Amino acid sequence: MAPASSTAKSEFPWWLAAAAVLALAAALAIAASDIYAEVFATVAKGIGITIFVTVVAFALASALGLGIALMALSGSQWLRQVARFYVEIIRGVPILVLLFWIAFAGAPAFVAAWNALTTPLQNAGFIGELLVRDVSLLWRAIMALTIGYSAFISEVFRAGIQSVEKGQIEAAKALGLTRVQRFRLIVFPQAIRTILPPLGNDFVAMVKDSSLVSVLGVADITQIGKVYAAGSFRFFETYSIVAYVYLILTVGLSLALRALERRLRRQHEE
Repeated sequence: MAPASSTAKSEFPWWLAAAAVLALAAALAIAASDIYAEVFATVAKGIGITIFVTVVAFALASALGLGIALMALSGSQWLRQVARFYVEIIRGVPILVLLFWIAFAGAPAFVAAWNALTTPLQNAGFIGELLVRDVSLLWRAIMALTIGYSAFISEVFRAGIQSVEKGQIEAAKALGLTRVQRFRLIVFPQAIRTILPPLGNDFVAMVKDSSLVSVLGVADITQIGKVYAAGSFRFFETYSIVAYVYLILTVGLSLALRALERRLRRQHEE
């Protein structure tokens, strides 16, 4: 009997073939139908906002998550406790609830604190008073996704960094490398191979969770679909197109990430 690994490698991706056939059939249906073509053209206007929200929020969440992970692995007990507190609290709050809290509680609190701290500058005429409406709903949504996903991403970074053998780190210390040099030259290049798959999964998940920003009226794919369906009463056509667009984005990203993982694996084996 052939090993499971060799069987998996030689197995034809029938699921991908079936998905490609369905995607092609949907594309032909959109091209052949004036109604579906109109819905698709309308919904597609939100793709740019969806991509912008996802990319910016994920980049910020990755940077914040890496910082939290380094705090969790630091030699300071206080930093470790702060990192653990942050991760456990944020992971315990649903993304939708966090979105509402940041938008309608966190943003006003931030504006009030900013105005209190900058009162002397405002009185001197250097800056004006910041109003709650000056903080756009788009950026409130991005910050909510950033904070929510940073807790999960920090655990991905922490696990990846801890997967590097301690012997290599000790050898780097013996060579006189600084802490930053050890992380940049020894730890991170090896940890990234462990980090990349779950990090890619989080990115795909954020593409889907970005649809939650529609509850704030941000004009992403879902929000534009909701508005169009409410005005035209074409709920079936509209939400079918919305699902189709999200599937194209997420499946395409998943395939690209798998190809990148295979490439990195081959480079490591060579």
